[in-house]
Amino acid sequence: SINDEKVGGKLDAADKKKIEEEVEKTIHWLEANQLAEVDEFEDKLKELEGICNPIMSKMYQGSGGGMPDMGGGMPDMGGAAPAGDGGTSSGPKIEEVD
Repeated sequence: SINDEKVGGKLDAADKKKIEEEVEKTIHWLEANQLAEVDEFEDKLKELEGICNPIMSKMYQGSGGGMPDMGGGMPDMGGAAPAGDGGTSSGPKIEEVD
């Protein structure tokens, strides 16, 4: 959310205003076009992404790269899958159930 200080504080005022204006326009369009076709919704999403994504990318690049810590998420799995029977299996085992 651009109103969150962790994110919004890293945006230029002009970029933040541009995102807020485009989101408001999109919300008004959605409210006025609730019966629109799926293609129209997808087009509107792509239009909004086309405006917001470059701004967000610029923000992430300016902050040292990477996504901001949003909390939660997937735990670090250490890059290893569970070995099961020692990792010597050649594929999944399938049990028949009667």
